[in-house]
Amino acid sequence: MVEFKVVVNDVKQGKSYQIQVSGAHANSLIGKKIGDEVDGIFVSLPGYRLQITGGTDKDGFPMRPDLPGMGKRRLLLSGGVGYHPDIKGKRKKKMVRGNTISADIVQINMKVVKYGTKPIEELLALAEKRGEVKSE
Repeated sequence: MVEFKVVVNDVKQGKSYQIQVSGAHANSLIGKKIGDEVDGIFVSLPGYRLQITGGTDKDGFPMRPDLPGMGKRRLLLSGGVGYHPDIKGKRKKKMVRGNTISADIVQINMKVVKYGTKPIEELLALAEKRGEVKSE
């Protein structure tokens, strides 16, 4: 069974929330790409719209938005996601993952695009009482 750690960034308050997602909700996220918008019900936030901004696989390699597919590749990078050079113009081959969510992804980063009626803290507290969210 697939399980993801979803990090939801609340842009208005500048806070991030880590939510464990498993089961049918996690399976519905497979195949989505960076930049896609998903309903907040998948991460216990009904009424919210979330945009996928990135993620990391089981080996720690970041997802790159300009690399299509689910696989890993060694790319010659001069900057951006996965490599930050210390000298201008420096390039290096780095391993990165494609922009599509697969079963190998462990962490998914999302940001709130549309807010619901209830605040996020209140919804996560209710979900934690029901046992849907594991607090760390």
